Amino acid sequence: MLLPALLGLAFLILPLVGLLVRAPWSGLSEQLTSTAVWDALRLSLISATAATAVSLVLGVPLAWLLARTELPGRRVIRALVTLPLVLPPVVGGVALLLVLGRRGIVGSWLDSAFGITLPFTTTGVVIAEAFVAMPFLVISVEGALRAADPRYEEAAATLGASRLTAFRRVTLPLIAPGIAAGAVLAWARALGEFGATITFAGNFPGRTQTMPLAVYLAMESDPQAAIALSLVLLAVSVAVLVGLRDRWLSTP
Repeated sequence: MLLPALLGLAFLILPLVGLLVRAPWSGLSEQLTSTAVWDALRLSLISATAATAVSLVLGVPLAWLLARTELPGRRVIRALVTLPLVLPPVVGGVALLLVLGRRGIVGSWLDSAFGITLPFTTTGVVIAEAFVAMPFLVISVEGALRAADPRYEEAAATLGASRLTAFRRVTLPLIAPGIAAGAVLAWARALGEFGATITFAGNFPGRTQTMPLAVYLAMESDPQAAIALSLVLLAVSVAVLVGLRDRWLSTP
């Protein structure tokens, strides 16, 4: 088993080593300070953070619903929640267009009633990233809720605490590590999203062009900038793994 294991390890590591070897280290600072790269970096950080906030607001209650209630069809709901994990991102972008586009099921109503257009806007970037990132947070928080002992919540209820107070003062502190881990994973996934973003929001510099989209575009005209942006995404990925080392890397 040693030989195929080493081959598998090399298959995963060598591309990253090649990225580091071919990186334009001498001109890296110049590449990263260019206007186009900075705009992509700024937009990526803002949109990924906003998508994570949306995932937290909507995903934590959804995880609680899946973990602590006997809702009919709960297994089907869980399958639908995790579907974006296996669904090709481009298909997710097409689905978002069909629902939230100007002629979509909901988007046509938003456009006619409120004049709100979501596709090909910065808001569309946030929506596309939240769509693919939220399942990571829901899975993590649901696992934390299932691992938390419900007797603490029952004890708080016997002492007169309302369900909201028990959730805020007892449940949330218990599942805080799971929420933090899920938020980090969702943020990293949103930062690296490509398919749904380019399909639903387009690739407009300064408005919808995030780092992955900038890497794709730069490969045709400026490979050095593409490598520089790829290094930034690689650094973020390593930082995520380091941040989650207690959860993953220390597991026997």
